[in-house]
Amino acid sequence: MPRFATIDIGTNSVLLLVAERTAEGRFEAVRERAEITRLGRGVDATRRLSAEGMEATLSVLEAFAREARELGAEDIAVSATSAARDASNGAEFLSAAKERAGVTVEIISGQLEAQLSFAAVYSDFAGEAAGPLLVLDIGGGSTEFIFGNPAGHVEFRHSFDVGAVRLTERFVRSDPMSSEDRARIESHLRDTFKTLPPPPPASGLVGVAGTVTTLYAVRHAIDPYDAERVHGGTLSVGELTALADRLCQMPLEERRALPGMQPKRADVIPAGAIILLESVKALGLDGCRVSDRGLRWGLLAHRFGAGAARS
Repeated sequence: MPRFATIDIGTNSVLLLVAERTAEGRFEAVRERAEITRLGRGVDATRRLSAEGMEATLSVLEAFAREARELGAEDIAVSATSAARDASNGAEFLSAAKERAGVTVEIISGQLEAQLSFAAVYSDFAGEAAGPLLVLDIGGGSTEFIFGNPAGHVEFRHSFDVGAVRLTERFVRSDPMSSEDRARIESHLRDTFKTLPPPPPASGLVGVAGTVTTLYAVRHAIDPYDAERVHGGTLSVGELTALADRLCQMPLEERRALPGMQPKRADVIPAGAIILLESVKALGLDGCRVSDRGLRWGLLAHRFGAGAARS
């Protein structure tokens, strides 16, 4: 079976997916990897990618591209999102990626990012949804909301410039987070999300990306991380409220030691928890499902699915 790879370069992390395309057109994962490199560190304030963030990301990109080729990937699709979109020196990063890893990085729009995340979730959860499917993709620099109908057509999508890294850098001044810092984040999110339209009746919400999966892993002390135990799980508003309270009141070193926590994500997870909680509240829902399959899976189908192969 032919093998293909996608690499998703986010504001906070880089994710690799190598998968086989079956005769039926489905994809089966051969390997998945993730590394936190913080490409977007400081971008909110400076509008530039830092030398440290670029070097850490390029090093991982080189390793992931080499690994994909060693596993027999015929082609590699690489996307970059919020940090690269916002940075004035994004072209410098793209050139270095081509030179060092031999890949072409596509900086995708927030709208395409939302579409690809929805496609990944729809393929897994559409059969379980009683009504329309909503997708929430929380990244380091931005958060995407996507509303789709039961037939899989996107009816609303929007990318907001609020992410776990961006809000931590903008608002958090103490460790643990002060009540004043938290109040500023909550106020900013409520003001940002007030433009969201009400979701269709009987909607089901699915959250994707590292913030959501990490919160579920911490809630259930899943250590080491196990995608099969995380994917398809549920987080209620009550659980999210308790998680946000706990994480915001806990010093960084204690957060790093929590079972289920990626240590490099511990500094931004309180802001991420608040984003998820305020998102669910803004939609008027009582919780969300959890997906371990996000943009990298949507990009795989978009670039290498049966329809793409014929084009």
